[in-house]
Amino acid sequence: MERYELLKEVGDGTFGNVWRAINKHTGEVVAIKKMKRKYYSREECVNLREVKSLRKMNHHSIVKLKELIWENNILYFVFEYMECNLYQLMKDREKLFSEAEIRNWFFQVFQGLAYMHHHGYFHRDLKPENLLKTKDTVKIADFGLAREINSDPPYTEYVSTRWYRAPEVLFQSHLYGSKVDMWAMGAIMAEMFTLRPLFPGISEADEVFKICGVIGSPTWESWADGLHLARSINYQFPQFPGVNLSLMIPSASADAINLIRSLCSWNPFQRPGAAEALQHPFFQSCYYIPPALRSRLTANRTPPPVGTRVSLQVQNGRRYPGMSDNRKLGVNNSSPRAVALKPGAQRKLNMVNQDSNKVAPYSNSSVKQPRFRPSGNNSPTSVIKGPMSREVADISEKLADMSFGPRKGPEMQQLPPLKAGGWRDEPVHAYYGQRHGQWIQPGRGYNRKVAG
Repeated sequence: MERYELLKEVGDGTFGNVWRAINKHTGEVVAIKKMKRKYYSREECVNLREVKSLRKMNHHSIVKLKELIWENNILYFVFEYMECNLYQLMKDREKLFSEAEIRNWFFQVFQGLAYMHHHGYFHRDLKPENLLKTKDTVKIADFGLAREINSDPPYTEYVSTRWYRAPEVLFQSHLYGSKVDMWAMGAIMAEMFTLRPLFPGISEADEVFKICGVIGSPTWESWADGLHLARSINYQFPQFPGVNLSLMIPSASADAINLIRSLCSWNPFQRPGAAEALQHPFFQSCYYIPPALRSRLTANRTPPPVGTRVSLQVQNGRRYPGMSDNRKLGVNNSSPRAVALKPGAQRKLNMVNQDSNKVAPYSNSSVKQPRFRPSGNNSPTSVIKGPMSREVADISEKLADMSFGPRKGPEMQQLPPLKAGGWRDEPVHAYYGQRHGQWIQPGRGYNRKVAG
């Protein structure tokens, strides 16, 4: 720890304190979490659930563990430094966040959750305090309660802060999974729209009461397992029809309301997973390319030579099964138009086709890997529907800029292969609308000490 200078305490939690610190050698600002309990062996440190989970996580939406220091029986986590958390961002705010801001932040968080769940972990303690922000970047932090999805139950009964605790956990179910994170995300998302917690219960019983008042009481059709759990502890649900979330969250769009409602479903099996949530229409604009940008990509382009067009048509016919087969295009072109050409014109066409065959390997090398393949949206102007439509546009753009001659063209840079089970950090092209600013009275009059 002699390499670091502690500057200021920025957080105090159940298990440790967080300090802003600086590396004396490099000048890098970091966050250091000092654990409160003592650790008497190195094995005890490396076997911590938080350590094991963080060492397996490498994603742009998950806070990065830079170093682990064990000194004088005290354990220190050295993390990348983030400016604030979402609770601090909401605490003294008067003006509502725009939907574009919320969409951008939650798109990143769901990406991190999808990565985490895919790699066999769920967080179990999602809340605004554990979502850290720097500029426009939001990352998931605090894996102290993270658990492997495939680990053997029973799990801990009381996990997560009460306001974001899923119903199956409130009713002491020993069998729960990654869908507890999705419930928390729905509650946090609603809070970001209103700057007020959605279910601010002051006890477990009051928490259930608040949930019933918002989404309505569960029925045998909506959550039979929950009614069995309640019966096992002699609990009787209060009877409420629920409220219209659109009236409760007036600044949210219909798509946002639909996503929040699905995330905050009584039955965990009816909640979408993180990867499924990323496909929701609410995030559609995160994959959207504006028409102005599309037109700029194709404006003032010189049409490709005839041979290039022939090569592209042949290639597309082979690559996309939904398109017509153009195998007849080539040197041995036997179309009626070709037969009717004069001998001189026919010789020129044959020479062009021979040139196209010479450059075919070069053009093929540029399309082995798609550069961008969004999973949530297809261009409305594309002739080819499906995830390949963007690739065709990229190929056309590249070929339009190519010139062929006696000199060998430069080699195209190849993208690294996508590893099995891996996640690509693709750029996000977002086009957001502008909402009029909405003002509310200063809020956040709730006590955040709700761990019990």
